[in-house]
Amino acid sequence: MPMIARLVPSLHTAPRTPGRRLRHLLGRIARDTGATSAIELGLAMPFLMGLALTGTEVVSLALIHVKLNQLAITVADNASRAKQTQVNGAPQFREYDVNQVFRAAALQSEDLGIPVRGRIILSSLQVNGSGGQWIAWQRCWGKNTWPSRYGTQGTGITGTAFKGMGYTSTKMTADAGTAIMFVEIAYDYKPFFLGSILPAKLIRKEAALYVRDDRDLTQIYNPSPTQPVATC
Repeated sequence: MPMIARLVPSLHTAPRTPGRRLRHLLGRIARDTGATSAIELGLAMPFLMGLALTGTEVVSLALIHVKLNQLAITVADNASRAKQTQVNGAPQFREYDVNQVFRAAALQSEDLGIPVRGRIILSSLQVNGSGGQWIAWQRCWGKNTWPSRYGTQGTGITGTAFKGMGYTSTKMTADAGTAIMFVEIAYDYKPFFLGSILPAKLIRKEAALYVRDDRDLTQIYNPSPTQPVATC
């Protein structure tokens, strides 16, 4: 008799319809949190990967800016110090010294690929016979052909129309009897990971330093054995 009493309620339970079975299944899925983390990670992965690649690209670009800044300063510093002492006259700056400055730049920037993707322009800013500014000489290194922003060798040789060098409104000007070693670097930056999204861009850096000691400013000398001239 007790067994019959326990079975009676089940006889009055309504059979489950397909709709009830579906609602029951959906309810079980909604309550099941076993794979929530895996699903969330899968949905977020494209965003996380994009964020990581973008962050890497930004850091890489920032490092390239820093390296190019340091390279420009180093080239200007080396060019301002290089000379060959003369017994009966002012120290001379030679084509050999120019080439040594560029060799040092090549060693410093091996990871940047300057010879292929960049160009270094070294100019001597001096005072001309009229008291104005002029580019007494100019030398270049790198296979690219970007010109100087301020003109070629000989710009401003006469008169006072040439106001100096520098991208700001206040130009850098040399004093009489000395020279400024003015360096321009142009670099073709290409994104590492996001090249299809971010366009390539030209990065330009500049640095300038006065010649540290006395120097014969009339020319760049090329005594025997002569050295290749890094013309622009």
